[in-house]
Amino acid sequence: MKKIISIFFLTIYLFSTTQAVELLKLPVIFQHYHEHKMLDKDMTFLAFLDMHYMHGSPHDADYDRDMQLPFKTCAHPIIAIASYVAPVPISIAVPKVFYVEKKQHLIYNTIGYSFNYHSSVWQPPRAC
Repeated sequence: MKKIISIFFLTIYLFSTTQAVELLKLPVIFQHYHEHKMLDKDMTFLAFLDMHYMHGSPHDADYDRDMQLPFKTCAHPIIAIASYVAPVPISIAVPKVFYVEKKQHLIYNTIGYSFNYHSSVWQPPRAC
């Protein structure tokens, strides 16, 4: 019973915080492929995926139907921005800031500190 409850809560969490909700649209991709297959008998599923996902979203006759496909629209814009992988490398110019930290050299008089006498602990007692 604990396993079922944990799977249930994990599923709710994943569907509410990630793009996993787009997986619920998977039947739409097969229905839309079938619609294209009826128009062009020679179209393969890979050619269909290439047409709809690799060449952007051109405004054609079935644009509204294309936007119903999984991962074509963004349900969670913050997650989409965070998980977006840019196809072109982006360079950001960060100005270099140089500063010189002035160090003040302190001179200590170490004659009166107790650490100077640690070595004399292990000496035999002296007669005055």
